[in-house]
Amino acid sequence: MTTADKAKTLIGLYEAPEILRVVNVWDVVSARAVAALPETKAIATAGHGVAASFGYEDGTTPREVMIDMVGRIAASVSVPVTADLDDGYEDAGETTRLAIQAGVVGANVEDRLKPFDESVAVVESIVKAAEAEGVPFALNARTDAFVRAGHRPVAESVADAIQRGKAFLDAGATAVFVPGMLDAAVTRQLVEGIGEGKVSVIGLPGALAASEYEKLGVTRISYGPLPQRVALTAVQELAASLYAGGVIPQGLPALN
Repeated sequence: MTTADKAKTLIGLYEAPEILRVVNVWDVVSARAVAALPETKAIATAGHGVAASFGYEDGTTPREVMIDMVGRIAASVSVPVTADLDDGYEDAGETTRLAIQAGVVGANVEDRLKPFDESVAVVESIVKAAEAEGVPFALNARTDAFVRAGHRPVAESVADAIQRGKAFLDAGATAVFVPGMLDAAVTRQLVEGIGEGKVSVIGLPGALAASEYEKLGVTRISYGPLPQRVALTAVQELAASLYAGGVIPQGLPALN
């Protein structure tokens, strides 16, 4: 498929009645391992995971490093790839152009609770850049209304997320990503305010299952840095076992 074809496929996955489940990856080998599963319809990169792989703090990966890695991931799999592009790196339109040139067909770009008009302008610049490239780019516009809420009441975060989310959609975003620990009541309010099939969430320990979010009208669930943490925990536990006199388990599939 061409990049445009992959983009159309990804848009279709957002518009489908079933929730889009994406397991976040951070490099080529993790992408190939996930893509090998028949259930995988799209790949999402984890900005946090990519940053950790290169020794950066989350949100501080240089743009050229991020674009290079998400491009390598996109080239290594046949399914559509949507990338975490942090906050757009001060020029979200150019970052989008570079991502599309690298084979990426969708992205998360976070607002970091910057001023409302500034955040909407970022979405507009991404949409404009994608249109110039001729690609129906699937922008999962992220608002940090919850993760950067501080101590403000939940009701204020809900209202903020709805206001920003509606504006992002009006500016051309495909969906609105609202990360945070969202229970059923809050999720229902977000879906009612932003739109059925327009809210994207993160699967966290203790959060609702994907099937439950689906029933509430959520369009996508991703898992951020958690898959990498699971993988690293397995490596660390293996190392501890080997130091204690253990051996490598038999029957390991050759995934690398």
